[in-house]
Amino acid sequence: QVHLVESGGGSVQSGGSLRVSCAASGDTASKYSMAWFRQAPGKEREGVAQIERGFATYADSVKGRFTISLDNAKNTLLLQMNSLKPEDTAIYYCAARAGIGSYLLSPRMWAFWGQGTQVTVSS
Repeated sequence: QVHLVESGGGSVQSGGSLRVSCAASGDTASKYSMAWFRQAPGKEREGVAQIERGFATYADSVKGRFTISLDNAKNTLLLQMNSLKPEDTAIYYCAARAGIGSYLLSPRMWAFWGQGTQVTVSS
């Protein structure tokens, strides 16, 4: 099983950038589909980006602004967030699942989760 720990959240003004990281341990992250989800207060958890076998998919709300990548040497999942907006404010979680397929719309299909890191964007 893979264990996930996020880091790198924080506060930034609208238009700024942040990078969040997710360190994987216990197994090789590249063996899994990996993804970032986020959850704002009072809202359901939503998929942000997924990477699988080097291929990335994004939610429409973040396309062109966010970039997901996997640093295989460090066994770490990254999410570079540019042009941040106040509506990007949320707790960001990384997730992993065995198998293939796009499941950004289905948080319940992801077996492994980190504890989350807060991202706050002020206007």
